[in-house]
Amino acid sequence: MKKLVAFLLAATMVFSLAACQAGTAGDAQENEKYTVGVCQLVPHVALDAATKGFVDALKEELGEENVEIIEKVGGGDMATCTPIINDFVAKDVDLIMANATPALQAAAAATEDIPILGTSVTEYGVALDIKDFDGTVGTNISGTSDLAPLDEQAAMITELFPDAKTVGLLYCSAEANSIYQVETVKGYLEEKKIEAKLFSFSDTNELQAVAQKAAECDVVYIPTDNAVAAATGTVYDVCSAAKTPVVAGEEGICSGCGVATLSISYYDLGVTTGKMAAKILKGEAKVEEMAIEYAPATKKYNAEICAELKLDAPEGYVAIGE
Repeated sequence: MKKLVAFLLAATMVFSLAACQAGTAGDAQENEKYTVGVCQLVPHVALDAATKGFVDALKEELGEENVEIIEKVGGGDMATCTPIINDFVAKDVDLIMANATPALQAAAAATEDIPILGTSVTEYGVALDIKDFDGTVGTNISGTSDLAPLDEQAAMITELFPDAKTVGLLYCSAEANSIYQVETVKGYLEEKKIEAKLFSFSDTNELQAVAQKAAECDVVYIPTDNAVAAATGTVYDVCSAAKTPVVAGEEGICSGCGVATLSISYYDLGVTTGKMAAKILKGEAKVEEMAIEYAPATKKYNAEICAELKLDAPEGYVAIGE
């Protein structure tokens, strides 16, 4: 009997110790702290909104006290993003958020181990040189896309300007996703028997001269282009003087120089990316299995520039800012 009692007491102690250790491990997991590096290509309205949405969502999902977010802004190209990303890798952060295509490309080149989420990236197959891209990268990379349907953007141009015979497509040749967009829109416009002319610039020093040539067309179209987004004042000055309307691929560009856009909310896009990050960090999802996510698009117009060009507010469009 004494031996039986001793055995039961020992078993009880072992069970209690195991339960205590399990509880401690559970508490540690709940209170685990994460470090996330954010590399944003360049400061401008759309990318700023995406970063804010990401940060807000991540703090809400994980608890502000449980996540350290290191935010860095590059100088506009992959070369300036690379040292930022390399620093994140050296710090062994738990996750990298790359805001815009060159930032994503820098991150992809720097690590195959740390989870990477892109945002404000138009087409991942183009950005990462993936043939026959099916919507899932399948490596340590996933994220969200800012692509509004390009066929609907082309249709919007003809809807707003049915008498237009030429459309100038203005874009930065250094941005792979911009090239993809203008070539796709060009094809849609040509199907509608509209002459689409490509006007590219390699850096913002060339933008004014190239924009002046594009403004000779009946309408100018600008895709979601980071270089233009950072210099909308230049495009506005040129196209306003020429009385040439600009249709933009995103709201930030349209706010600066356009009359209308089929656009998404970059803040909401960032929120979606932040929720994806939280799932990865909490072990609820694997980045290699996560498909690229998209945001719904809305037709919007710039009331001020429409008034300047004596254009009526398009039916079914929402004024930017409302």
